[in-house]
Amino acid sequence: MKKIFKVLNKVVLVISFFCFGLLFNPLLAQSDSTRLSIETGTVLKDTSHPKVYPQKDLVDVFKSLKKNKRNEGDTARKIGKYHFTVVPAFGYTLTTGWAGIVATNVGFYTSDSARTNVSSISSPIIYTQYNQLTLPILINIWTRDNKYNIVADWRYYKYPQSTYGLGGHTSLDDADLLDYSHVRIRQSFLRRFLPNFYAGAGYWLDYHWNIEDEGPDSVMTDAKQYGLSKTSMSSGPVINVLYDNRKNSINPQGGLYANVLYHPNFTWLGSNSNWQSLTIDVRQYVKFPRNSNNILAFWEYAWLTPSGNPPYLDLPATAWDAYNNTGRGYIQGRFRGKNMLYAEAEYRFQITNNGLIGGVVFANAQSFSNYPKNNIDAIWPGYGLGIRIKANKNSNTNIAIDYGFGLGNSRGFFVNLGELF
Repeated sequence: MKKIFKVLNKVVLVISFFCFGLLFNPLLAQSDSTRLSIETGTVLKDTSHPKVYPQKDLVDVFKSLKKNKRNEGDTARKIGKYHFTVVPAFGYTLTTGWAGIVATNVGFYTSDSARTNVSSISSPIIYTQYNQLTLPILINIWTRDNKYNIVADWRYYKYPQSTYGLGGHTSLDDADLLDYSHVRIRQSFLRRFLPNFYAGAGYWLDYHWNIEDEGPDSVMTDAKQYGLSKTSMSSGPVINVLYDNRKNSINPQGGLYANVLYHPNFTWLGSNSNWQSLTIDVRQYVKFPRNSNNILAFWEYAWLTPSGNPPYLDLPATAWDAYNNTGRGYIQGRFRGKNMLYAEAEYRFQITNNGLIGGVVFANAQSFSNYPKNNIDAIWPGYGLGIRIKANKNSNTNIAIDYGFGLGNSRGFFVNLGELF
């Protein structure tokens, strides 16, 4: 464990170096791999800006083209009022080919908005040229006065995708195509015990079936050596401890988020083996400069396996966190191992005072344990920049379009509905 935290300190140092470098240097790398991901949600509009300007979003732009005036009343704050955001899009990545995306979310209040966070139901549906299909339903419900928080993540994947082996010393040349179907069922029920402090429990299930390794039988890949099987199941309870004082969880204007998840998997609940997972997720948001609307955001994430051997497809991996957002600059699944350490810093700034257009620069670093020694001895940095377009000013939801770079000739576009963290 001491070695893990020593590496985490190195990761943070790398983040600091690259973040300041991005502010003063042009893009430095060229590459050939891409990934497109979607995260959705709807949140409470933040009202703590030091100076207030009339805000505009894409709806205002479209209506102005029709020469119609828009009602500026903030209806998203009314109890029972459903506020929808729908963003259709097309994208291209080297692994998926052309992809069609329809990202939708609806936000609403279950009680007085002055004392209750906004609830949301989201569904970013993706279908690709190579018959990859993702059907998710993401639910985040806050009851009266934020006493209870109900969270659910239900997904179906039909997902041919390349894997590149285990640890921090793989390359894009190690690509091995896997085809599989996957059902994810994750849900938790939390209760508030102190201001902004929650604890609770839930149940997680990950079931993969029809797993096929499309590579030559004669090649002994890391997946085969680890023990890739035709089916796999991980099933067990989850203990969830959360501190969150953000008012806006998809576009935070300040605050701290800290979440610890302990997830033991048991054979008596259907798992292939007994093993444990521990994730630690910490995010902080600071206005910089202090009297501006610009945000300096930090993300530190550890995804660990304290004991046992997870199925290969349930191992920690790049962009296989809860919302598929780690590792901008690298293709999804680029790195995999029993333990993952990750850190990211991002500077978010307004370009127009009306909030319609903004920008970001970011830097991240990730490390994975090797197999079979389980040691961590490599850090893979990424960096990039992007633009933000206000999709919904009432929920303060942005369309995020980023271009990220990594080592080993890696680069690509990343598209989100809402900030990545």
